[in-house]
Amino acid sequence: VRSAVAAAVAAGLLAAGIPLVNGWMGDDSGKEPAAHKSPTATSSPKPAPAPAPEYNDAAHGVVNPSRAKGGTLKFVGRLDADSWDPQRGYYGYVWNFSRYFTRQLVTYAPKQGHDGAELVPDLAAGKAEVSDDGKTYTYTLRDGITWEDGSAITSEDVKYGIERAWAPDVISGGPAYLQQVLDPKGTYKGPYKDDELGLKSIKTPDSKTITFHLAKPNGDFEHMLAMPAGSPVPRAKDTKDDYGKRPFSSGPYKFGAYRPGTSLELVRNTAWKQKSDPIRTALPDRITVDFVGNDSARSSGLLSGRYDVDLEPTTLSKDAVAKALHTDKLKSRLDNPYTLGIRYLALPRTVKPFDNIHCRKAVVHAADRRSVQTAFGGPAASGEIATNMLPPGIAGADPTDDPYDVVKNGGKADIAQAKKELEACGKPNGFRTTLVVSGSRPDELSGAESLQSSLASVGIKVDIKQIGFADYYRTVGTPSVVKKKGYGIIVQRWLGDFPTGQGFLQPLADGRFITPSGNFNVADLDDESINGLFDKAIAEQDPRKSGEVYAQINRRISDAAAYVPLVFMKSYSWRGPRLTNVYTSDAYSGGYDFASLGVTG
Repeated sequence: VRSAVAAAVAAGLLAAGIPLVNGWMGDDSGKEPAAHKSPTATSSPKPAPAPAPEYNDAAHGVVNPSRAKGGTLKFVGRLDADSWDPQRGYYGYVWNFSRYFTRQLVTYAPKQGHDGAELVPDLAAGKAEVSDDGKTYTYTLRDGITWEDGSAITSEDVKYGIERAWAPDVISGGPAYLQQVLDPKGTYKGPYKDDELGLKSIKTPDSKTITFHLAKPNGDFEHMLAMPAGSPVPRAKDTKDDYGKRPFSSGPYKFGAYRPGTSLELVRNTAWKQKSDPIRTALPDRITVDFVGNDSARSSGLLSGRYDVDLEPTTLSKDAVAKALHTDKLKSRLDNPYTLGIRYLALPRTVKPFDNIHCRKAVVHAADRRSVQTAFGGPAASGEIATNMLPPGIAGADPTDDPYDVVKNGGKADIAQAKKELEACGKPNGFRTTLVVSGSRPDELSGAESLQSSLASVGIKVDIKQIGFADYYRTVGTPSVVKKKGYGIIVQRWLGDFPTGQGFLQPLADGRFITPSGNFNVADLDDESINGLFDKAIAEQDPRKSGEVYAQINRRISDAAAYVPLVFMKSYSWRGPRLTNVYTSDAYSGGYDFASLGVTG
């Protein structure tokens, strides 16, 4: 149910159908607009104050709308960035926070919820001109876009920034999507080794025009450009491996003081002009981040008001959440959005007896999702029971798609059906297998123990193996190790890199993505019909039509029973009382849209 806050926002600050933040643009002065005067102004009643924010309001609308500038926005984070170099950073919060000092040709709309996953022009003056075959994208840059020294941002800067991702020997890390789409054969060696024309699939006929030539059509190409990896970098300012220590700003803020692992300060970029940027509100005068590894200290700092918001929406300690939930004043500052992620089990087909689909289906039916959900922390802390592999908010998701009658059974195990599947797979008395779980996550260990109990009720004996976090994904991402060790059930969690079926499902379910190491298709799912449907969906330029194909893929993944969906993930986020313009965005996994935040006082 939408809160009264959302209604007040709509009535007071939103034009019909126009998002609040879009209405803030066009005034470069930073001054509040003068009030309209009329002969009856003095006799008009004062508007009623906006109602106080309530629990989960930012997951349904904009909390504390304001365009007042000034003040210091105070972040706290568990970890420093893997890198502040836009071509290297891969942490989810880094992609959100980086928009303070980087811009891309396109970015995500400043809107709440699912609407925030809409792609809109940023450095580009308008939408791309796309060729009929879907393989050529041409953009024209906006007027007035500048670097922090006042020089113009050019198409050559955009091209060079993207090319830097082809130099992993110098600047390792970061996503590889643009490399896969623009240079699938890997012929380009990066800007530090190539002194000719650079990446041939990107053309810059003049300083304001840039054209991309894809090897084959990809309807999600602009989602890849919206990543920080699509940010411009001026060649003259590229310090290579050291660039992340002081990136050159194209956004409304620039680096001030930075003490790696300890703190970061952003200050206003005075060369940035609001009229050149339809996305970022640039309300705070200053932005600070303290990196605090201790969960209790970080959470205490948030609840006490020392900090306004956490860089990561999922790291508020359990004690802090419990305290907030049982204190009315504090509870009103919590939000509980979906993260567009999922917790699930992978059943590798290379590990016997899971080479037999009926043995896999026995686990699907015998898993008591309700007890697992409770072990994970309950519906609010862990998420809603999942019936398939595609979370709400991603095109193609269908909450009614429940091929194994999970909802009908109330999330409980279907013992009778599980026993039928065991008969069909030739294991009427059950079998023994090993379940692996990350040893650094107590809630997941509790969930594993719950599964152990429910599977035992049909004769499936589970030995639990804990692996430390540092080694977990390396281990389960190596198929030869999984097969050799007999890891038949693997507890996993997953969030896609961008909110589409390609970004979410393909790494998990396309057989061509199975790799000897760093493998995400842990279930070893390799079905030619599914692989072919991915090709069809990716080539489709219409998001609605591609969503229909991803829905088909999702159903076929369910039919294969290689994965057991457990919960669609949710998290608690802390919304400090000083924050203005707070709303969650599906573009950032249900986190707050940092670029719109302001502060009072």
